[in-house]
Amino acid sequence: MTERIMAVNPPGVFAGTRLAKLFFCAAACVLVAELIGTLTIPLGGKLQIILMPLLWALLIGAVWGISSPRLPQALQIDRKMQVLSAAVLQPALLIFVAKLGLLVGGNLPTILQSGWALAFQELGHFFGTMVFGLPLALLLGIKREAIGATFSVGREPSLAIIGEKYGMDSPEGHGVLAEYITGTIFGAAFIAIFAGLIASLGIFNPLALAMGAGVGSGSMMAAASGAIAAQETPEVAKQVAAFAAAANLVTVTIGTYFTLFLSLPFTVWLYGKLEPVLGRTRAISSVAWDKGLQRETSENLPQLSAVHLLAIWLASGLMALFGNWYSYKAWPDREILAGLAIIVAVVAVGFAIYRLTKNALPAVLFVSLIAMVLTYPGVPYADAVSVSTGKINFLALATPVIAYAGLSIAKDVPVFRKLGWRIVLVSLVANAGTFIGATLIAQFFVHPHI
Repeated sequence: MTERIMAVNPPGVFAGTRLAKLFFCAAACVLVAELIGTLTIPLGGKLQIILMPLLWALLIGAVWGISSPRLPQALQIDRKMQVLSAAVLQPALLIFVAKLGLLVGGNLPTILQSGWALAFQELGHFFGTMVFGLPLALLLGIKREAIGATFSVGREPSLAIIGEKYGMDSPEGHGVLAEYITGTIFGAAFIAIFAGLIASLGIFNPLALAMGAGVGSGSMMAAASGAIAAQETPEVAKQVAAFAAAANLVTVTIGTYFTLFLSLPFTVWLYGKLEPVLGRTRAISSVAWDKGLQRETSENLPQLSAVHLLAIWLASGLMALFGNWYSYKAWPDREILAGLAIIVAVVAVGFAIYRLTKNALPAVLFVSLIAMVLTYPGVPYADAVSVSTGKINFLALATPVIAYAGLSIAKDVPVFRKLGWRIVLVSLVANAGTFIGATLIAQFFVHPHI
């Protein structure tokens, strides 16, 4: 997750009323999503699709934004609101990260027992995208755009790597931007459905699936781990969340260097070997592109002050309490409110350290480390912290975050229309590949030892 959140907010960036309206819209999405609840669609045999509240929140927010021009003005979510929602998504994710860190701390001895599983699953994340996506891209006629689209799951670090090495106006830059937009619009929904389908087969250890869910995107990790956890017992579901968080933290921190020095060079090498064979029937690239695409995808996010950040964390936490009560039957009593206060405090302290260190390392790292320390066995008051924060379900905290993502989607639809269907298909296959690749490697090491 690229940290573009600023501590100082210049006058006139956006009004507080716009932020308040965004909270209202996100809360409405969460309310309706939780009331719909979790639906299971059987597909025959063991296969099934799990549709959770966080997926409903994503879809409701997306439909709301796309249909806004036809709604009364008071209910419209204009482009400025959509851009603001994208900016709010980043700090809101830290609430979810803190909750997962608290789960990781208590489960850290078990996670450490996984040993090589957690270390080597990273190979699957970064080579899975290329192994599955690159051949398909070449068969569909995509040329060097395939490198940018398949060397990694195209989130912000991937944009930075390709931009520095090739430039964003290059074919490789076009490819990674196409992957980025496709992942933004469809990533969470697709990976939730796909991970749920794979989990329903019953052939993989749920902890291996959890490590596969740590793809390096907070929203996609939340969606995938939620779909897996929904099919497990409450105790196993907590372990799924913890392992997914640990894998995601590895991907976010060391994964960038892994991508830069291993997966990108290997993808370039493999492209040189496969393109003359698989791409020989296609003479030109199939990626629709124009000069305005890069400009439209690089819009600056609003800057957020410390007051705005605190409001985002509190509002998102309070939204989560409704789902925690309605879906998980935990009334927000004094202990749960104390747990929410601890989570917000962990985020605030972790983000403050991030700022004091001049953004040297990602904020998610500091937030995760503080949370893990608080619940690590043997640390004073670790049990009390675990009990109070443990009463807040991690999926309830994920739903408001995904709602922000949904409300931001409409701004990317015009860009998405400029992309060819081939690059979209390749992007989805690459996302599936990173999940399957990491799960397969983790399964080899984790089964049956954990």
